[in-house]
Amino acid sequence: MSGVLSCSATDLAVLLGPNATAAADYICGQLGTVNNKFTDVAFAVDNTYLLFSAYLVFSMQLGFAMLCAGSVRAKNTMNIMLTNVLDAAAGGLFYYLFGYAFAFGSPSNGFIGKQNFGLKDFPTATNDYSFFLYQWSFAIAAAGITSGSIAERTQFVAYLIYSSFLTGFVYPVVSHWFWSPDGWASPFRTDGDLLFSTGAIDFAGSGVVHMVGGIAGLWGALIEGPRLGRFDNGGRAIALRGHSASLVVLGTFLLWFGWYGFNPGSFNKILVTYESGSMNGQWSAIGRTAVTTTLAGCTAALTTLFGKRLLSGHWNVTDVCNGLLGGFAAITGGCSVVEPWAAIICGFIAALVLLGCNKLAEKLRYDDPLEAAQLHGGCGAWGLIFTALFAKEKYLNQIYGVKPGRPHGLFLGGGGKLLGAQLIQIVVIIGWVSATMGTLFFILKKMKLLRISAEDETAGMDMTRHGGFAYMYFDDDECHKAIQLRKVQPSSPSPSGVTTIPV
Repeated sequence: MSGVLSCSATDLAVLLGPNATAAADYICGQLGTVNNKFTDVAFAVDNTYLLFSAYLVFSMQLGFAMLCAGSVRAKNTMNIMLTNVLDAAAGGLFYYLFGYAFAFGSPSNGFIGKQNFGLKDFPTATNDYSFFLYQWSFAIAAAGITSGSIAERTQFVAYLIYSSFLTGFVYPVVSHWFWSPDGWASPFRTDGDLLFSTGAIDFAGSGVVHMVGGIAGLWGALIEGPRLGRFDNGGRAIALRGHSASLVVLGTFLLWFGWYGFNPGSFNKILVTYESGSMNGQWSAIGRTAVTTTLAGCTAALTTLFGKRLLSGHWNVTDVCNGLLGGFAAITGGCSVVEPWAAIICGFIAALVLLGCNKLAEKLRYDDPLEAAQLHGGCGAWGLIFTALFAKEKYLNQIYGVKPGRPHGLFLGGGGKLLGAQLIQIVVIIGWVSATMGTLFFILKKMKLLRISAEDETAGMDMTRHGGFAYMYFDDDECHKAIQLRKVQPSSPSPSGVTTIPV
């Protein structure tokens, strides 16, 4: 609660008259008990809110699994589903042992945390188990992004190694920099030594989560090379379409649902009052954040729909789903500090960024089955820049603490300091993830632990690595059988023609 009930027996004794000390003590004791109950309720409500948000973010793993399964060919369905389970399982153990300590273990230095390994001496005065669970769900989300980039051609042991390394070390260090009160670029620093007098504003992780996962996937896909058949000898792109648009749409809606825990849940608390006795509290900011998230995704989906129609002549549901997710990835960094109208601009440009990155990927013969690097890396970077342009000073002060003359959105008269901080965040994330994950994938390749053989890739990993297919299927590029249906002529009662329909 924002206020604390106070009572003094001495003060009450004056009001109650002589010999009223006992009555005053009793009244103050009762008020103290009531105050403690209010405090307990506040802690319970805030922890329940954070736990519920963690459950929503964790449900995004199911969304990732469905999206990935639908985006790959049927012969690799079991493989990609297993990697999504692995991201959560391995990520849970390694984030518990090392990741949380590297990210939020305090006191520490500006580069990396150094307390609470294996949740030792936990809970702390500021963080409870609900906070750990919430942060773990973010860590495995970053790992899930990377798995999509290297799908259909990666050895299982490579998934195990990279997922553990990413959730246990690479991602936690980045989250320490920008989210921990000790981080060198964090807006939550308590010593006042803020980067460009503001710190980097990345509320729910356009950079910390999406860029980390996207850049890691970029290096994995670059070092592995494209899937067999993705480009012909002349360098022309050949579509290797996923086998189920239904699963793609299902996964997209599950991710959309989970994003309401990802972005609004990043407030961590709901019972925070901005103006006592009014509707202007953190609960209102949480609602606004859900609205900005929704508008950015919707705008990006529609922009992608018409953009792809102009480019290819088709209304493609898979592209629309990716556009929607690109809008969400972009708004994530500034969802809490911008107005709803600005979110529409964010989503519109995010769709253009995604379309442009996909065109560039084809030109460079870069193969990412889920467009994860383009979507999360490219749109995530745009989201950080967008925040520097449209962040509102009032909202920044409410969330990050009142600071007179706080740098805010460049287009709102806030100067260029916040833009400088955001650009530094983009550069250091690219540099850190490239140095760590790029090196890891290179070592795995040299040790022949990264890519499967051409024979296994052609046959599909479900059969060669996992003991059988997820279900019976026929791939268009592998089966040319057809069902012959006889055509009945109006003038004849018996079939006379044959129509061939590919399976």
